[in-house]
Amino acid sequence: MASEVSGEWRPPATSRATPACLSMRADGVITVTAADGGRPLATAPQVTVEVSARVGQIPRRLSFPDGGQFETADNDGVDALLAPFRRKGVVHGLERFGPRLFVFVALVVAFSFALYRYAVPVLVEVAVAVTPPIVSELMSKSVLVSLDQGVFEPSALPAERQKTLHDGFSELTSLTPRGKLKVTTTGSPAYSLNFRKGGFIGPNAFALPDGTVVLTDELVDMAGGDDELILGVLAHEIGHVDREHSLRQLYRAAGVTTLILLIGGDIGAGAQDVLVQGTAVLALSYSRSAEREADRYSVELMHKAGRDPAAIARFFEILRDRLGDKGGNDMLSTHPATPERIEETRRYAEELQATGG
Repeated sequence: MASEVSGEWRPPATSRATPACLSMRADGVITVTAADGGRPLATAPQVTVEVSARVGQIPRRLSFPDGGQFETADNDGVDALLAPFRRKGVVHGLERFGPRLFVFVALVVAFSFALYRYAVPVLVEVAVAVTPPIVSELMSKSVLVSLDQGVFEPSALPAERQKTLHDGFSELTSLTPRGKLKVTTTGSPAYSLNFRKGGFIGPNAFALPDGTVVLTDELVDMAGGDDELILGVLAHEIGHVDREHSLRQLYRAAGVTTLILLIGGDIGAGAQDVLVQGTAVLALSYSRSAEREADRYSVELMHKAGRDPAAIARFFEILRDRLGDKGGNDMLSTHPATPERIEETRRYAEELQATGG
């Protein structure tokens, strides 16, 4: 065991260094003495001296309470002197012992997975339950403004075409509990249909938490005059709003983002980006169960309105035939497979019509 370590001593408030030696008594008192004769330069209890962490071959620095510093390149000597007094905490031990560190990392991963699998869903449900309408409205307005600035262009659909689709949309929303309120508690419309040229997102429709539904010109063009198909898609989006899938998905994405950034640091900006940035919202996907629920909602709402309940199935057929979305193996997808959705929506529509439900 080293009994003395050589280095340099810098008295308080000066950069002038003198050769010195560091030693430690059995009672834990550190002493610095001049190398030329053993003249005492500094003395302090070990617990009051701050020791820099060991990083490669970088010289260690011991800072004394009065501001004096002892610096040495003999890192092994410093470790040997401090060894009898070093705190042997659990985390410190895990950090110093490789196999235990792997176990520690595995525990962190398992803990993070448990948070994602069990805690995030609970927190999402709590957040949805306590979110006041004004928050959903502000969040949705921010997203739409962001999309208008970076993605969308004004719709080129004729006013008469927009009115026809808007009337059909209003007819559908009037049959929903939220739509019967006409306006929310803050005075905003319960539902609003917005037409936009979709830019790079192309044929699409999506819903925001406050009941704002966006329909792109490209989807209207793709429907080729089949208004029932378009209304079937809009009924699907109304279902996402009615069942609060949109708000739930935003919170889930924010929760996962926060969890990831909590590990890497800086949790503020990432969560904010998810909640208010339009492009982030476009990247979100509903879960399979949410999509299936919205599909059934479309069938039920269209049937209730006296329209073709299987209309949305024709939209899925376009996705299958024109866009090549024929995947049957959807193990890694967040959406049910398109052939499955076609079959299920047609089956459910026939069931409703047969039973008169």
